[in-house]
Amino acid sequence: MTQTIPNRISSVDAYRGFVMFLMMAEVLEFGHISKALPESSFWAFLAFNQDHVEWVGCSLHDLIQPSFSFLVGVALPYSVASRVAKGQVFRDMFGHTLQRSLILIFLGVFLRSMHREQTNFTFEDTLSQIGMGYPFLFWFGFKSVRTQLTALATILVGYWLFFFLYPLPDANFDYAAVGVTPDWEHNLKGLAAHWNKNTNAAWAFDQWFMNLFPREKPFIRNGGGYSTLSFIPTLGTMMLGLLAGQWLKDDTAPKEKAMKFVAMGVSLLIIALTFNWLGICPNVKRIWTPTWVLFSGGWCFILLAAFFWLVDIQGYRKAFFWLIVIGMNSIAAYVISHTIVEFIHHSIQIHISKTYDQAFGTTYESLVRGGLILFVEWSILYWMYKNRIFVRI
Repeated sequence: MTQTIPNRISSVDAYRGFVMFLMMAEVLEFGHISKALPESSFWAFLAFNQDHVEWVGCSLHDLIQPSFSFLVGVALPYSVASRVAKGQVFRDMFGHTLQRSLILIFLGVFLRSMHREQTNFTFEDTLSQIGMGYPFLFWFGFKSVRTQLTALATILVGYWLFFFLYPLPDANFDYAAVGVTPDWEHNLKGLAAHWNKNTNAAWAFDQWFMNLFPREKPFIRNGGGYSTLSFIPTLGTMMLGLLAGQWLKDDTAPKEKAMKFVAMGVSLLIIALTFNWLGICPNVKRIWTPTWVLFSGGWCFILLAAFFWLVDIQGYRKAFFWLIVIGMNSIAAYVISHTIVEFIHHSIQIHISKTYDQAFGTTYESLVRGGLILFVEWSILYWMYKNRIFVRI
């Protein structure tokens, strides 16, 4: 019997749109305004949540990448059902998966290479990280929930052991070469020291792996502490999304689904905060620790529950339409936000005024400039939406 193609879930598009909007809204540069108004707690709060924390902890901005990864998992059961309904077999679907994976990896490399003298081979970009884990996610999508949970536990425990078993720096370690100091305020002590910046197992791997590619100079460190191998725990985040997508797609009553998402989210947050507090594994987004998988995954479940409740259960789709427009073209939104920001800015300078962004003084120039850039970017996405132009990989 031919399966029917499932309806698109508006709440998932709205959540994805919210995540992409947070990324696009970097052009507002709240940090610029906060520096100009140092006594304002309001702008300090906005600036904090528009940037990544230094090491342990979380801001709203830190939830962008895990949410995007989580939603890849949420969408997978619907994508597979749609392809099966069209008569595709596993071999063909997996071939497309590998193709999609390669495109995501190299699109990430391409965007990281813009305005450089040569290709910047780096794989910590969101698209590259998802691309490296996506074939495994797809394969697990055809397995039982028990197998999926076993694989998730194996990823988390195995990645924890990978860091734990790597030796701590000795007394002769050159901290300056890796961009940190022995007394850096964010250095961790005791067991948690195995997850310190640019002294850990993933950093050691990159010192070998990244130098396999042509470079202007040998790779020694990533300035932000990010690593290629984070794609492994990122796969764990995507698998949490896969579980959520399977629950979302089943026949359970909508309100029960929402409550299940909240319960799962709260449970993951409690476990993660406990691990971080006990020092068993710190909550670090930049190297995607197992605790971060659980912590960010908890927030992803809660955010999914909120959007599902508001958009699909309460029916406030019109109120979230502007986000749905972004979410239905997330790849286009991602590329637009990384490529044409300066073009839009300079075009406005040419056709309106070179000082258009100082209409309310230099303090708020980033708000004016960023607001107009966001409007133009959203207008492009809206035009694509109206003309049924959706970028798919």
